[in-house]
Formats: sequence, structure tokens, C-alpha cells
Amino acid sequence: MATLYLVPNVLADGDWQTVLPARVEPILSNTKYFIVENIRTARRFLKQVNREINIDECTFFEINKRTNAADLPRFLKPIKDGHDVAVLSEAGCPGVADPGADVVKIAHQKGIKVVPIVGPSSILLALMASGMNGQNFAFKGYLPVKPQERVKELQNLEKTIRSNRQTQIFIETPYRNNQLVSDILKSCSPSTLFCIAANITGEDEFIQTKSIQEWKKAGAPDLHKQPVIFLLG
Repeated sequence: MATLYLVPNVLADGDWQTVLPARVEPILSNTKYFIVENIRTARRFLKQVNREINIDECTFFEINKRTNAADLPRFLKPIKDGHDVAVLSEAGCPGVADPGADVVKIAHQKGIKVVPIVGPSSILLALMASGMNGQNFAFKGYLPVKPQERVKELQNLEKTIRSNRQTQIFIETPYRNNQLVSDILKSCSPSTLFCIAANITGEDEFIQTKSIQEWKKAGAPDLHKQPVIFLLG
């Protein structure tokens, strides 16, 4: 039976074999149909995994914010013809804070076998390293961009932390990281715990948890254009 494989990608530059299982190599080497966020970076990653892969023989379907939802079922057509298809994330695990979830949903509706491959999730790795509550947590995606709305949302997150002991996890567009940190330090209570997890699995990985008061004294690192996971607890 042809299968829809969910193949993780690395989170940072470096040897893929240090963070991904060996199973990734045969799956990518034997698959000719790929659903990816960006064709150029996907092609480059395939060559890193196996230089012998003939990229010209591969078919790529792009799934991102510009993709028409009506096109998604077509991406799974090779499976009906007996060919495996691999969803390859731009970074981390497909379907987790990732547009791949939409095509996986359709696969289940069509009765297609879905196989997730073990790989790094920046969200879970950050939670593991934060020291915050891993029994009750929520990933909020992006916080509002407008300052007043953002402050209100941060206040709501703090209420949830206090009432439910629920760790709050979120991200930001890399070029707005520093502004987000500034807003958090201005808006949140001094005792609230704040974790900054940047460049996870990279050589310059930075993960630290401090109270808001401690961050104000120590100063936050420059996070401009870096991949970062933020946690409040």
C-alpha cells in the first residue's frame, strides 16, 4: 500500500544525522513525490541526505499560504497510482505549526495510510528545556502584532498561567523578536517565568529561563532574525 510519509527536517544548520533518524535516508531516496513549503530548500535538503538522489526525477508540490486549498487533493493523487508521497517540513515536524496538517487531514478522509517519522520539534524541545510545566501547556502560535492587542493577550496568558499552571508557548516572525521581548518585559508580572529558546540544536543554541524581573536585570540577547520559541510559565 502506498503511504503518506511525514518527514521531519533539521532545525538548524549542521549534519542532519545528528538530529534525524537513519530511516529518513531510505524514505527520501526511494520517494519521487514530495509536498514541501519551498521547492528550492527542499531540493537542497534532499541532496544533503543523499547526493545520489536524481532531483530531476522528483515531483514537488508546494504547500504554503499561497496554495489554493482546492489543489491539495491533487497532491495525493500519486498515492492512488501506487506511489509513496512524503510531506517534508521546512524545519522540524510536518503538521506541527506547519501547513502540512491540511493535506494530512485530507489523507485521513481518503483512507490513506499516514506514517509520521521521528524528528525534532522546536516546540517540544523548548518545553523540555524550559523547566516549566510539561503536564499542561498550550501552543498559541503568533501573538497579535498591534501593541494594545498584544498587551491584552499577554495579560490573558498570565491569567491562564496563574489559574491553571498552564505553560504558554508562542513564536514570532524573526525580525520582530526583539520587539516582542521588549513588550513582554514591560507588560508581564515580575515573578512570571519567561524562557527564550533560540537556534535549538544549532551550534549557537541559547536556552534560558528567568523571571521577568531577572531578565530586566540581566538584559535579553539580540534575537533579530533568529528562530526562537518563547514560553511563559
